[in-house]
Amino acid sequence: MKLGLGQLLVEGGEPKRNLARARKMIADAAAQQCDLLVLPEAFDLGWTHPSAKTEASSIPGPFTDALCEQARDHGLYLCAGLTESDGDRVYNGAVLINSSGDIILKYRKINVLEAGLEFYAVGGQLGVAETPFGTIGLNICADNYADAYEIGHVLARMGAQLILSPSSWTVDYSQDNQSDPYGDKWVAPLHRIANLFDLIIVSVTSVGYIVGGPYEGKKMVGSSLVVGSCGVLLQSSINEVAGELRVVDIDLASKRARGTMIGDMLKEKGFFE
Repeated sequence: MKLGLGQLLVEGGEPKRNLARARKMIADAAAQQCDLLVLPEAFDLGWTHPSAKTEASSIPGPFTDALCEQARDHGLYLCAGLTESDGDRVYNGAVLINSSGDIILKYRKINVLEAGLEFYAVGGQLGVAETPFGTIGLNICADNYADAYEIGHVLARMGAQLILSPSSWTVDYSQDNQSDPYGDKWVAPLHRIANLFDLIIVSVTSVGYIVGGPYEGKKMVGSSLVVGSCGVLLQSSINEVAGELRVVDIDLASKRARGTMIGDMLKEKGFFE
């Protein structure tokens, strides 16, 4: 499959402008014949922006309606991180939309950072979706931390061959763009799950400056990743001011071990005694 990494410039509290940029990136991905495009975490309102408390939309709702229309019109699958309102709660969510414009999977972030608990409730469900490309699971950003491996393990046990992870990685304002600011903070945990279960994990983050909320004064500089069992398959540019679309061809491995067979496979790999 041809995969697009939509490393999008996200402005906090500016959903119309963010959506306009997303529309252009979706059109560019379609022009490059992408089967699937992944957009960042909370790209509608920006991660931990105070507007989450008052401007989050339901899913489905007006914002996802616009994305579904784009997916249908351009004939591609679309994964996006969004701020979801459900009753009196707000979630850091993500959706997977098929090429017919239908939401086939919705997820709410579980491993919410302490600073994010002011804005987002904790999700309570994991799931996967069967697609023509293979079985796809969703998680979000810090769900891939080394102290949250259980999330990746469960998705893999549910049959995921591909895990899509909208993200919003932040660094200090003083960080330059000459060196990789993440190093093993992201590559190592992503590779651990990918290698154990022979799957691919895609983590697409935003770029831009954070205004408002607990992370004001920090910035997002991209460096989105595609990681497989053999290591990094693609790493996007490090920058803070301009979004970019990167495209890569990936092959999903067939899932051989299921159920208790997974335990046997993990023992063979030395994961546990």
